[in-house]
Amino acid sequence: MADNSVYGYGGGQSDWNTGTPYGAWGDAGGGYGVIGTSNGGPGVLAWCSAEDGVALHAVHNSNGKAGLFDGQVEISGMLNIGGSLAVRTSMPSRFWGPVTVDGLLTKSGGGFRIDHPLDPANKYLAHSFVESPDMKNLYDGVATLDATGTAVVELPDWFEALNRDFCYQLTPIGAADPYLHVAEEISGKRFKISGSIPGQRVCWQVTGIRQDSWANANRLQVETEKPAPEQEWSAELRSERVPSVFRMLV
Repeated sequence: MADNSVYGYGGGQSDWNTGTPYGAWGDAGGGYGVIGTSNGGPGVLAWCSAEDGVALHAVHNSNGKAGLFDGQVEISGMLNIGGSLAVRTSMPSRFWGPVTVDGLLTKSGGGFRIDHPLDPANKYLAHSFVESPDMKNLYDGVATLDATGTAVVELPDWFEALNRDFCYQLTPIGAADPYLHVAEEISGKRFKISGSIPGQRVCWQVTGIRQDSWANANRLQVETEKPAPEQEWSAELRSERVPSVFRMLV
């Protein structure tokens, strides 16, 4: 272990919270419990071979941050976040594997980036998220009207338990139809379309606002005042010295 400044083996003392043995423990009254720097390899390397073990466990007991990364972050494996995590970097941070956030996730923007379907070796393809000030879900499909010029769209069992305040859009395919309408709104896991000719294909879209217990307890505040430290960061974000901060490429 000549290349390591500190090496810990989890066979002695136990975590005060879980009772799990730990290899290295850092405790500070006001500063950093553990800090790692390196001119070559990782400043801090966490590794666990147990199927249900935890390689790195950070806990904060007040209003601070359990994790603060000031620089590029690369994580290979599953990441679970149950509190506050801050990443300050002008470099992209990458996560290989599933990422789970048990709480509210806020961001300046986002979407997906994948290998381009027509040229995967040389290009990426990116799409942005669809955003809303509400916790809104979107559903769509295509219905074919029956011999009476109507169609019943069946919805999942959980649809009305999850959503409220429904909005509808209908678009006839092939020709305009001013009489096409929602004949019956959502009730009993279905809604009815009517007013057009038999066999007409109709694109439908329904949106609903989440009403599950977590959403009801954590509604998004659309406009809020910035704390003073974040006002200073905003000035830094607008400067040419820092082209990108808090950037996460998945």
